[in-house]
Amino acid sequence: MTTPAAAGNLSPIPQPIAAPLTRAAIFLVVTINSGGANVAVRSLCADLAALLRAVGFREPDGNLSCIMAFGSAAWDRLFGEPRPSELHPFREIGAGTRHAVATPGDVLFHIRAERMDLCFELAAQIMARLAGAVATVDEVHGFRYFDSRDLLGFVDGTENPTDQDALDATVIGEEDPAFAGGSYVIVQKYLHDLAGWNALPTEAQEHIIGRTKLSDIEIDESIRPSSAHNSLNTIVEDGKEIKIVRDNMPFGQVGQGEFGTYYIGYSRSPRTIEQMLQNMFVGRPPGNYDRILDFSRAVTGNLFFVPSATFLDEVTPDAPLQAEPAVASPAVETSQPIPPVPDGSLGIGSLKGKPRS
Repeated sequence: MTTPAAAGNLSPIPQPIAAPLTRAAIFLVVTINSGGANVAVRSLCADLAALLRAVGFREPDGNLSCIMAFGSAAWDRLFGEPRPSELHPFREIGAGTRHAVATPGDVLFHIRAERMDLCFELAAQIMARLAGAVATVDEVHGFRYFDSRDLLGFVDGTENPTDQDALDATVIGEEDPAFAGGSYVIVQKYLHDLAGWNALPTEAQEHIIGRTKLSDIEIDESIRPSSAHNSLNTIVEDGKEIKIVRDNMPFGQVGQGEFGTYYIGYSRSPRTIEQMLQNMFVGRPPGNYDRILDFSRAVTGNLFFVPSATFLDEVTPDAPLQAEPAVASPAVETSQPIPPVPDGSLGIGSLKGKPRS
């Protein structure tokens, strides 16, 4: 498999990770079937950009985009060596009744647009190309809720970096030069107990989230609980906060009483988000967990690698493939803490990787 590092002197082009937030999204997670399915998936990689153009050209103001990402076991099947340096199965986290579950998933399609019909059409075209080659394990249709609020009533994504800061936070540079232009993404589907949440006084909700509900102003640290959601999701290395890009979406089925948030976070290293989840589920310190988990339950969990658009364009269906193992690779890793770093750093290094020349 040709990697971007071998493709010449031009810097690889990332997939549109930092695209502006949209009004609609489809999150599609599939597993790859046995047999000749690898060829169909590899064939789609280089054709995805053409499918995107064919659908998006009809509505240029729709801001249609699509991210294609791969799980650890799927990477071995499709591409073999070399591997992205930090790609591994999603690590489950369990603490008391709180459980960040790991669920099957080989390929993620994150489809975004201003209109759901554009998302739907592209998803349909993708699945038509992969008919018989994959099985859908999760499909969520998300919507932007009023002024970017989740179903808990709070604005979601306020602290997202933008423009160059978003690229610096999400796009791999010199730390893994063979996969420069790539990124990591973690997804989880959360179901909410809205009846229980809405029974809380607004002030109690605000102290759980760490922001005021109406104005979205961060509560002063002097009175904000250390277990507040925004406190536990703040990761600092060498005195500097390490940012990620979230594009969470509400979803639900009113008739079934199902209400939730699809969490999706992009980062330059998965350790950033893994540390956030460790803080939320176990606590910082242990026991000082995120009280939002008393009302929200994670029912899926996956870690994927997002190769650069350059990488996808260079994939060919007839390249030599790694033989499939006789026994399927485990879909998940058992629960384990994030490896400690003596100086308190996540060990990610500088946020600003130098572009390859």
